[in-house]
Amino acid sequence: MLQICFLGTGTSQGVPVIGSSHPVCQSKDPKDHRLRVSISISWEEGGVVIDCGPDFRQQLLRQPITELSALLFTHEHADHTAGLDDIRPFYFRQGPIAVYADTLVEKALKQRFAYFFETENRYPGVPELFLHSIDKTTAFEVKGKRFIPIEVLHGKLPVLGFRVDDFAYLTDVKTIAKAEKEKLQGLEVLVVNALRKEPHPTHLNLEEALALVAELQPKRTYFTHISHRMGFYEEVSKTLPENVFLAYDTLTIHV
Repeated sequence: MLQICFLGTGTSQGVPVIGSSHPVCQSKDPKDHRLRVSISISWEEGGVVIDCGPDFRQQLLRQPITELSALLFTHEHADHTAGLDDIRPFYFRQGPIAVYADTLVEKALKQRFAYFFETENRYPGVPELFLHSIDKTTAFEVKGKRFIPIEVLHGKLPVLGFRVDDFAYLTDVKTIAKAEKEKLQGLEVLVVNALRKEPHPTHLNLEEALALVAELQPKRTYFTHISHRMGFYEEVSKTLPENVFLAYDTLTIHV
């Protein structure tokens, strides 16, 4: 059985947005407060985190995980990668951390976190990474679980989602090629982004996300990467089909 914890379900600015007077940003409902998007997936033998944005430390203080078998990256944007340095406590306990990422993410990490990759005069305490290059054709195994990358497009930028068992996680999706949709058949649970109600050039909006759900027909779906412009959690939830839900920070599900 997989345990999936939503560490963060917000868009790149989080919710509330700094300085915003939007009603959702003023909400007192904790389900309307969203850190940058990330999940943990754990099973008896191990566990992974998908993406570590700038809220990563705060997320793991709120929802601790005891083991980080691997860190998986969907793409190089800062709201998905900026928390890399906060893996240090796991490195101090476990040693080198396995990281799975495509070549665009590798390039970005080596630029933004150059000190991770220095071979001379390496600063003590800098985590060591086992960097594994992946693409949409490269399935890989972590602690007995097979992960299948799924390529989607975030505008024109390729982004990797992941399927493990009958669970799939997709974020920053705008379009998916037919061949990649074949990897998403027969799902128990799908997690996919739904940014807001209005159209957006590089993200699915609510209508588009619901259309994708109708096409793929997973048994359950949870929307993530949600903006304050989606509306209040309680109000939007009442409008969704019975097998579709808005995810929220700290939500834990089992598959």
